Amino acid sequence: MKPTIAITMGDPTGVGSEVILKAISDRNIRRLCNPVILGDEAVLKYLNSKFEIRNSKFEIRNLSNLNPNKLKPGKPDKVCAKAMMTYIQEAVCMAMAGDVDAIVTGPINKEVINKAGYKFHGHTEFLAHLTKTKDYRMMLAGESLKVILVTIHESIKRAPGLLTREKILKTIEITDDAFKKYFGLRKPRIAVAALNPHAGEGGLFGDEEKRIIIPAIQKARRLGINATDPLPPDTIFYRAVRNKEFDCVVCMYHDQGLIPLKLLHFEDGVNVTLGLPIIRTSVDHGTAYDITWKNIANPSSMIAAIKMAVEMAGKKGEPQS
Repeated sequence: MKPTIAITMGDPTGVGSEVILKAISDRNIRRLCNPVILGDEAVLKYLNSKFEIRNSKFEIRNLSNLNPNKLKPGKPDKVCAKAMMTYIQEAVCMAMAGDVDAIVTGPINKEVINKAGYKFHGHTEFLAHLTKTKDYRMMLAGESLKVILVTIHESIKRAPGLLTREKILKTIEITDDAFKKYFGLRKPRIAVAALNPHAGEGGLFGDEEKRIIIPAIQKARRLGINATDPLPPDTIFYRAVRNKEFDCVVCMYHDQGLIPLKLLHFEDGVNVTLGLPIIRTSVDHGTAYDITWKNIANPSSMIAAIKMAVEMAGKKGEPQS
């Protein structure tokens, strides 16, 4: 039986509606799942007619009453902020109740939701709040590379000081659990990136490997997790992508993981939140206000996010290989 996937529309004045409509018009997506859009019916119908998107019949749960003729593309207000958060909240309720198998989220505007009184940095923190999840991690994924971040949106100056044995260990544990549960792997091959060049060169270029990263890895191994020693960042991604030595790479900071990921999967990358009690994937791009409502937004990331949600839902509960 095909899984049911809840897709949240995101910011009504962004590209979310467009990429969703284009994605669900893809016959392959319809063969894979039953998509349900959580959003604004009037906006979706307006854009569907405006763009003349073929085969985009859709099931929608209408959760707001916006007037598309009064909306300004790329200029959301507090009403739009409330709407986009309502879509997410309903999707989580449906997933927690078992009414849908996974959720896929469209892009939102972090500044606007904060101005509207929602004190969250973005989707991930709001999802963690709604599901009462303490420990979670961001994974950015494509077909050839999957990276998981220990620290996320932190300055280069602050990131090394935020690394702890506990945080690295928890990242490895969450990764191991998720790849077993949702990707059908009995013993995931987890590569761990070093922080410093040449993995510190025996302490010559930094001692974080010896002092923090290696002890975390050793503890993970005692728990039965298949994690590598800290590997030099300048070769680890080659080994993961070209040699297929690893199933994923745990990275110490944002750009360490996202530069190689976006080099390979700029258009079809997927954002996955690991550690939640529900399956959540998302597009790996923002609201793209500069191209909003112009019928030029690329749906590749949305299509990939839906496919990954379907894959994860299908693997859940399967025997591990």
